[in-house]
Amino acid sequence: MKAIRRFTVRPVLPEPLRPLSDLARNLRWSWHAGTRDLFRSVDPERWAAAGGDPVRLLGSVAAARLTELAADRDFLDRLGAAAADLDAYMTGERWYQAQTDRLPAAVAYFSPEFGITAALPQYSGGLGILAGDHLKAASDLGVPLVGVGLLYRHGYFRQTLSRDGWQQEHYPVLDPNELPLDQLKEADGTAAQVALALPGGRSLRARIWLAQVGRVPLLLLDSDIEENDLGERGVTDRLYGGGSEHRLLQEMLLGIGGVRAVRAYCALTGHPEPEVFHTNEGHAGFLGLERIAELRAEGLDFDAALEAVRAGTVFTTHTPVPAGIDRFDRELVARHFGPQAELPDLEVERILRLGMETYPGGEPNLFNMAVMGLRLAQRANGVSLLHGNVSREMFAGLWPGFDAEEVPITSVTNGVHAPTWVAPEVYRLGARQIGAERAEEALSVGDSDRWDSVADIADQDIWELRRSLRELLVLEVRERLRASWRQRGAGTAELGWIDGVLDPDVLTIGFARRVPSYKRLTLMLRDRDRLMNLLLHPERPVQFVIAGKAHPADDGGKRLIQELVRFADDPRVRHRIVFLPDYGMAMAQKLYPGCDIWLNNPLRPLEACGTSGMKAALNGCLNLSVLDGWWDEWFQPDFGWAIPTADGAGTDPDRRDDIEAAALYDLLEQRITPSFYERGRGGLPDRWIEMVRRTLSLLGPKVLAGRMVREYVERLYAPAARAHRAMDPDSARALAAWKARVRSAWHGVTVDHVETSVTAATAELGTTLGLRVRVGLGDLGPDDVEVQAVSGRVDEEDRLTDAAAVPLKPVGSPDAEGRWMYEGPLSLDRTGPFGYTVRILPGHRLLASGAELGLLAVPSEDMAGAGLLMR
Repeated sequence: MKAIRRFTVRPVLPEPLRPLSDLARNLRWSWHAGTRDLFRSVDPERWAAAGGDPVRLLGSVAAARLTELAADRDFLDRLGAAAADLDAYMTGERWYQAQTDRLPAAVAYFSPEFGITAALPQYSGGLGILAGDHLKAASDLGVPLVGVGLLYRHGYFRQTLSRDGWQQEHYPVLDPNELPLDQLKEADGTAAQVALALPGGRSLRARIWLAQVGRVPLLLLDSDIEENDLGERGVTDRLYGGGSEHRLLQEMLLGIGGVRAVRAYCALTGHPEPEVFHTNEGHAGFLGLERIAELRAEGLDFDAALEAVRAGTVFTTHTPVPAGIDRFDRELVARHFGPQAELPDLEVERILRLGMETYPGGEPNLFNMAVMGLRLAQRANGVSLLHGNVSREMFAGLWPGFDAEEVPITSVTNGVHAPTWVAPEVYRLGARQIGAERAEEALSVGDSDRWDSVADIADQDIWELRRSLRELLVLEVRERLRASWRQRGAGTAELGWIDGVLDPDVLTIGFARRVPSYKRLTLMLRDRDRLMNLLLHPERPVQFVIAGKAHPADDGGKRLIQELVRFADDPRVRHRIVFLPDYGMAMAQKLYPGCDIWLNNPLRPLEACGTSGMKAALNGCLNLSVLDGWWDEWFQPDFGWAIPTADGAGTDPDRRDDIEAAALYDLLEQRITPSFYERGRGGLPDRWIEMVRRTLSLLGPKVLAGRMVREYVERLYAPAARAHRAMDPDSARALAAWKARVRSAWHGVTVDHVETSVTAATAELGTTLGLRVRVGLGDLGPDDVEVQAVSGRVDEEDRLTDAAAVPLKPVGSPDAEGRWMYEGPLSLDRTGPFGYTVRILPGHRLLASGAELGLLAVPSEDMAGAGLLMR
């Protein structure tokens, strides 16, 4: 029989054990080993059965056991210490509070997914894990962040394999009452809600769940409530599911409903209102529209409200390809806004204009969420140095006339939350070396002095640690592989071979990620004979542990998984290569530390960052990767290997894969396996251990989420907060009026004449030229523009590279024709082919970049000449 209604019955803890509830409801336990150890000691067997989830544990512990613990003085002492430690963590001053600058009172951080812990399965892959690590690092640093997302009733799918290796999806129903969540309540005790207006007089309502991530509140909106009709209840059914309208409603709820949820949370709790809004990918971009509507209600017109919103908004793009961006038909978006739907006081055409691809190469009938995100944010960034370059190229059409390197998109390279991803065994070795408190600070804030102490750890200790982690992984793999084969229909009698899968003394390579085609899951299968030789080498074998999920709608990705699974099922090699289904946080936390090599072989430059290799590095695992994402930025031969790429324009995809796979095999055969297996005089692989040591000491401080969040604070949040404060209503109106005036008058801005104090075609290094430039400003004046000399090396076609801009100053008054003269020096500071040009940009104290308006005036082509030749 099936129940007609389901309840969650929560335990009543004896009074002495009440602090357990507070510890369980704050997700800091997910990265605080001491708190997890305390819960494990409540009932080790039930802790394991609960998957390390304190809320599930407390819901299953027998009353007699709770009574016993309530009288256990030793347990109560440990409980009191853990509760006091959490209180000190929540209330004490941390890095943020020690800064002297006036930093934002609060920052709202919006993301479609958050990977905090396996106990709260609201993530699909790297974007969500990054968002979770961002919140956790912000908590450790004391950054007053408020997270905003959706609560998906089915989360992301669970993955199993059919007998023939085909991916199968399962969507378990999640009961919020069984998750580490609390409902946000109104003062009268009723559930706090937000509501969106839908076409046809309908509405979409959502309640607000609160997850406490250390010091950071995470607000999750849930539409599965009785007040909604059936269709609206399903809006938050699953992550990245449904068709276009379903996705649009999810993103409207996240952005517009999310702002309303933040306002409700701040009003009910007294939390400071955010001064900065951070949009993690374009999915939450509608938050800017809601904030414009708020300011319209306070009396600002649309243009002034837009300027005020832009000043305090940060947009992070994670995708290196246009196909990875959500785009909606113009008509679909138009139907959901305006007088008969949401944000009725905003003109629908103005809303559409923010997201339309009105630039060369764009599709003018599509509404692009990333384009809207960029137009609504004064500050934007990619997630690695290379990805910043790719993003500037990809979105250059929004800033016509500017070279890609001047497109106002910077980069903050991602990081990972070390306390979450560093194995307890690794942490204990570090704590033994420098002390627990200093080790904890090194992992959360980052300090190269503390990481330098890795140099003092004995070779034997490092090697024994790596071997023990490999052994733990082998046991984990066998357990998961056995469970997978049972799901595939195998009987116990068929599975005796699993006891011999993997060897704790064999070089172990890990590969785990989502499975879109560009990540090339099956590149390692390109030459199967060569791979077999590597796996079965009599003296220097390798073994692979592989995991990954394909999107449910991606049959191509599923075929790649099936191809790999069929190879791994071959009795000749199945003890050396395994595919583990249902990749998630719980598996990842065992996988990264236990591998010796972390493999990443995407098509360059399609990996925006690729943080899995960072997590592996923090555990002493060496990286073997294509130079893409973060590895392109920080690779050194001291701590890993770069797979050469064959990305020339004339190389077809098949040949490219052949060349890069061959390079991968070469590295494994000729350099990597010898380093692992060769022994020095002490019987240890000295070269390998030194690379592990350098990985920890040199890469460790760089790959931390603490470093990443500090960069966001210093380079993006603090400037955005200053811009937000400067943009009072009068300033916003004035800036909007100034931009309108500049745009309408820009056709009259010209560079009419340029002359220099040197007329020869050559000059000596160190010479300073005098520049005189006559410009026409039309209806504008010198206060509205900046005239610049731009100089640098020139190529064969006189294009400037590595250019630098120097402002020129107006001299005197306009001439009889209204032309202005500008002058300034130009230093010849490099040898070789050298050139310069002059340009005019809009100039205003409240602009974050001269490129912000996308307006530029340069000399006409008939004024151009060859560059100077330095000698």
